Formats: sequence, structure tokens, C-alpha cells
Amino acid sequence: MAPEAEEQDLLAELQRLRTGVPLLSGALVAGTDGLVLAHDIPGVEPDRVAALTAAALGVAVRMTEATGRGGFGEILVRGESGCIASYAAGPSAVLTLLAENRIDVGDLHLAGRRAGGRIGELIDAAAHRAARPAPPFPSPQQPPRPGPPPHRP
Repeated sequence: MAPEAEEQDLLAELQRLRTGVPLLSGALVAGTDGLVLAHDIPGVEPDRVAALTAAALGVAVRMTEATGRGGFGEILVRGESGCIASYAAGPSAVLTLLAENRIDVGDLHLAGRRAGGRIGELIDAAAHRAARPAPPFPSPQQPPRPGPPPHRP
């Protein structure tokens, strides 16, 4: 999958999530390295959110390892006027959601976990396709190889 197509698939998933979850005001997918893969967060700087997501992920991973709680699952941060939740999206990405204060956190977690799983699958499938070698093309100087002779009854 071309990077543009991958980004469009991720963006479609983020928009589907935003339409389906009331009081969700933004969504972003970032690589674990802090680079933006796709975003739908009006009024917020996506690069900054992606970098902060990666930093929070680093702390969360160290905390789960130090306490024997397994791999990263999610982070929830509550502010005075809303919350930020980040969810694992496969082994190489994180989904971060911005929500209004009145959101039902249980609904947010349910939607975020499901979307994180779907986004992880999209990214893994794209990585798998990119890892396969492209079929060889004959060079302009080489005539194409003949196929099998036609079958004649």
C-alpha cells in the first residue's frame, strides 16, 4: 500500500471513530517514534501531540515493565475540561483521542480499544505488503519471455 493510501485508510478510521463517539473532539495516530501517521484534530498541533504521545508511551511502558503489568495497553489523562486517552495500535503505533469532559470514559475506552485494534491491523497489513518484493519487470532492452505455447486441439 502506498503511504498516501495508508494515510487515507487511517484517516477514514479516525473520522468513523469521531462520528461514532459523541463528545470526541479529536483523534490522532502516531508511530511509537512520535511521528504523525494520520490525524483529525482541529485546532491542535498534531506534531506536538504525537511527540507528547511518544513521551507518555515511553513512561507507560517503563511503568508496566517495572511493575510486571505486561505490555502497554492504554493511558488516560484527565484535565479540567476534558481527557486524553492513548491506546496501543499494534506494535508500532498509538491512537490518541481527545474528548470533552462529559464523555463516558467506559464508552471512550471501548471505542478506543476497538479502533486501536483496527488501526494496528491496517498498519500491519501495509507493512506486510511493503515488505514483499515487487514482481520483476522486463527491462526495455530485454524482450518479454514467451509464455507456454497455445493449446491446439
